[in-house]
Amino acid sequence: MSTLNSVMSANATFVRPQFFYINGFSGIPHAQYYYVFLCFVYAVTVLANAFILFIIYIEQSLHTPKYMAVFNLAVVDMCGSTALIPKMIETFVFDSQFITYEACIANMFFVHFFFFLESLTLVVLAYDRFVAICFPLKYHIVITNSQMAVILAVVWFLTSGLVITCVGFITTLSFCKTIVIDSYFCDHGPMYRMACNNNFPSYIMAKIAITVLLFAPLVLILLSYVCIIFALLKIASGEQRLKAMKTCTSHLLLVTVFYLPISATYIAAIMSTLHPNTRIISTSLSSTIPPMLNPIIYTIKTEEIMTAIKKRYKRNKTITATNYK
Repeated sequence: MSTLNSVMSANATFVRPQFFYINGFSGIPHAQYYYVFLCFVYAVTVLANAFILFIIYIEQSLHTPKYMAVFNLAVVDMCGSTALIPKMIETFVFDSQFITYEACIANMFFVHFFFFLESLTLVVLAYDRFVAICFPLKYHIVITNSQMAVILAVVWFLTSGLVITCVGFITTLSFCKTIVIDSYFCDHGPMYRMACNNNFPSYIMAKIAITVLLFAPLVLILLSYVCIIFALLKIASGEQRLKAMKTCTSHLLLVTVFYLPISATYIAAIMSTLHPNTRIISTSLSSTIPPMLNPIIYTIKTEEIMTAIKKRYKRNKTITATNYK
């Protein structure tokens, strides 16, 4: 009987609220204009990434392992922005800051899933450049379309497994203190810190996920470029060295745009206490700006894509001129 009473008492203290309240900015006047700006960012993100997807799909010359990874990055960017920005607009511009428990859990999963998936996709692109420059004669043996498909599938599986585990531990938490989330979406960190029961498993999983899906990829990318630099130094011709390095320019820009802001935010949070508004601005920009810039960078800085666009434009111009005749 005493065991039954203790179980009932434990169940009575476990609180799973029907709703959460997403706080967003606190004390900033006209904050809604920031979210309107993000609406513009979202529109550009969708259009630019859709354009990249279209070019890669219709241009046979781009059906290569490298552009399979670029195609994957564009899909991830579109999905990630769609998981985050429209909900932010609805929440803060239209004053709909209450979100159901189930919708909050889903929002947490998809935002984190696509964010970390972008990180691992950049590693895949770094691996492609590493093999292409360090082992050029073996490139077409080591990296094929089927092998790239397997690599991308593993990346999706690994990311989903870790994020599902993180979200799964959130569902074991009791929220009896507050239902106010000090973030701009159902953020994993602020949510597990709200719990009034043991949140240590969530704390450990957060550290594992950040290490495996964010900082370890950055270390791998940096190591790959150290190897690339050594390989380039062995090339006698300066012209060949420059040509090889140009193939890495777009990827290096993507890595800088993605990792620099988020790494700076994490380092600042470790070294000092960040104001919630500062954290919201920095993390929201680092989550939304890279997906907008990625397709623009790849379009402008990648010779193969520019060539494909010019070929398509000339072909359409020729067809139009023929029809008019």
